[in-house]
Amino acid sequence: MADQADTAAIAIIERTLDDAELEWESPQSGSYVVTLPGTRKLSTTLSLRIGKHALSLTAFVIRHPDENHDAVHRWLLERNLRLYGVSYAIDSLGDIYLTGKLPLSAVTPEELDRLLGSVLENADGSFNTLLELGFASAIRKEYAWRVSRGESTRNLDAFTHLTQPQD
Repeated sequence: MADQADTAAIAIIERTLDDAELEWESPQSGSYVVTLPGTRKLSTTLSLRIGKHALSLTAFVIRHPDENHDAVHRWLLERNLRLYGVSYAIDSLGDIYLTGKLPLSAVTPEELDRLLGSVLENADGSFNTLLELGFASAIRKEYAWRVSRGESTRNLDAFTHLTQPQD
């Protein structure tokens, strides 16, 4: 049974998601799956879960890097120093997430909006950097394969510095 804090948080979350015109669903009471639209990363899936004392946020950013693990992890840790309300985390498989917790008493439309913005900025905004750091070899292979088949390389334009010969 939901208590007063849960009921208030549910109303605020649902109203804020609707006001932001985001796609979302609630597979069970107090649990939400939200799709945040992006530009570099086409979309970020965010999970919101109301717990006994806090609202937890978890968003998948990118799968475990193929290479350069130390540099990727260092970048994430350095970046954590500048983030608002969320931090990068790594699961047991090495996949990268953004996570955060907010006390239920602090769930307001303004604070939830700030957290949604922080998740989007740090999942979408860091996407190309993380791809470059952790998947440079795969990007080069993909580019060569597409060129060899005469296929478009447009979605790799952000990585031209990796795919074009250096003078």
